[in-house]
Amino acid sequence: MSTVASVGVRPSTSRVGARAMILAAGRGERMRPLTDDTPKPLLAVRGKPLMQWPLEALARGGFGQVVVNTAWLGEQIEQRFGARLACAGGAPVSLAYSHEGRDFGGALETAGGIVRALPLLDDIFWVAAGDVFAPQFAYTQDALERFADSGLLAHLWLVPNPPHNPNGDFGLSADGLALDVPPGETPRYTFSTIGLYRAELFTLPYCPIDRGNPQGTPAALAPLLRAAMRAGRVGAALYEGDWTDVGTPQRLAALNHGAY
Repeated sequence: MSTVASVGVRPSTSRVGARAMILAAGRGERMRPLTDDTPKPLLAVRGKPLMQWPLEALARGGFGQVVVNTAWLGEQIEQRFGARLACAGGAPVSLAYSHEGRDFGGALETAGGIVRALPLLDDIFWVAAGDVFAPQFAYTQDALERFADSGLLAHLWLVPNPPHNPNGDFGLSADGLALDVPPGETPRYTFSTIGLYRAELFTLPYCPIDRGNPQGTPAALAPLLRAAMRAGRVGAALYEGDWTDVGTPQRLAALNHGAY
C-alpha cells in the first residue's frame, strides 16, 4: 500500500496556525442518487461546494493548512480544490490529501482515517466534517490555545438535537465536560462533528492502531471518545448557531431554498 501523500505543506511545530482535517471520505448512501457521480462534499450549497464552507471558515480563523481524507470519488475532490484554495475573507488554504480509497479500496471510518492522517497533522488539530453546514461557526486561535492548555484529549462542540437524532449523543456537565451517559439519564446533545483533538487520543490505551494506519484498519471515533469521557478527558460546549447535517437530498434542498 502507498503511504499518505502530502501536497504542498510541511508539519508545523507551533500551536498557532495548527493544521485542521476535513472528513470527506464517506459514500453518502442516503444522498443517492445525487452522490452516485459526485462526492457529497462537492454538492452545491448556496452557490459553492459544501466542503468549501468549513475550508473558508478555517481560513478566516488563521488555520490555513488542511488535510482532507477521501475515498468515494476522492479524485474529484482533489481535482476541484487542488493544493491551494483562495478563500474570501481569509488567506489561501494549503491542502494535503489522504486518499483512503486509492490506498485501501474504501473509507477507514473516522478514527481510522484520522490515524492514517496523523503524520500530516500537528499534536493538536481541528477536525470537521465536509458534509456539515455550519456557516457561522468560528474556528478561533483562542479556542485552540485554551484546549492546548487544558490537558484534555478532545473538545467537542455539541448542538441541540435535530429531528433525525432526537436522543442526542453525549451529555454536557456544568463544568464543561462531555459525558458518556445513556438516553434519559440527563439531557444529551448531538455531536456537531466539529472538535479539537490531541494526537494522544489516537494512541494506546484509547486506540491500538499504529500511527499512520499502515494496514488500513477501519475504526470508529465514538468508542475512543467514550473511553476518554469516562476518564474525564473530553471537554464540550454547546453551539447554537445554524447547523445542518446535510444527510439527505431533502435537507440539501431545504438549505438551498432557505428553509434552514
